[in-house]
Amino acid sequence: MPKFSIIIPVYNVEKYIKKCLDSVFNQTEKDFEVIVVNDGTKDNSMEIVKNYSVKIINQANQGLSVARNNGVKKAKGEYIIFLDSDDYLEKDLLKEIKKSLTNKPDLVRFQIREVFEDGTQNDYSEVGFTNKKGTEAFQLITKYHFVENAWAYAIKKEYYDKEKYQFMKNTYHEDFGLIPLVILKANVINSISYIGYNYVQRNNSIMNDKDYSKTKKKVDDMFTHYYYLLNSVKKVKLDTTYYKSFISNSLILKITELNKKDYKIYKKRLKDENVFQYLLENTLFRKIKKVIIKISPKIYYRVIN
Repeated sequence: MPKFSIIIPVYNVEKYIKKCLDSVFNQTEKDFEVIVVNDGTKDNSMEIVKNYSVKIINQANQGLSVARNNGVKKAKGEYIIFLDSDDYLEKDLLKEIKKSLTNKPDLVRFQIREVFEDGTQNDYSEVGFTNKKGTEAFQLITKYHFVENAWAYAIKKEYYDKEKYQFMKNTYHEDFGLIPLVILKANVINSISYIGYNYVQRNNSIMNDKDYSKTKKKVDDMFTHYYYLLNSVKKVKLDTTYYKSFISNSLILKITELNKKDYKIYKKRLKDENVFQYLLENTLFRKIKKVIIKISPKIYYRVIN
């Protein structure tokens, strides 16, 4: 059994996939397998992939969620890592993660660097921790960036399989629809300070698409994920206070991307469906924030925040 299974969905990334795969095979820690899921790519990406020692899964184009789910099914590693095919790793990432596995955590979080096409970079560093329950780790992680991104974690496959986790099909923001739950329900979580994942910001990526119809679908999908995350913890005997506040904040923030007409409609929907009730108000700042957000999410998130 390899220590790590690195799952890489591929769709039209011939410009990026070599750098991505090189970053994996140049790792100082060699105990891993690579699973490339060909999501019906239409370019020459797979011709590049065939030059590497990887397991290949071919599927018709069904999107990132299905590709990841199919990759997990074939994974044999003790820990799974999701790597987007236009991103790349620092050479010591697996080594640093492995050093953090002595207490057999369900989850290991590592740190992120944003890389822009003009060559500029932003490093996001955090204070690490070890041996935290999911509820406590959630409070610590949500102080920082990239909370729900699947590629920011190594996840124990035994834990992942036991909970029957899957990414939701045919939706945007599929990470938001799963990873908060993965964090919350974990028994042991470590976070290392090593900045090991390079998140490439592409102007033409899915998340940067300016098509307003897609913006609207992304908001609708966020609502779908929100209800799933909320319903998934109804019978969980854990402190879900921070979890519910996080997913509610995320949904409220998302509607600020809408045009004026739709924004008013979805703001009313938030009120009608009692989303605001879950926002934390355990400090004076949070009480004031909650009042302002209930009046106008756009004022808070675009001006005050």
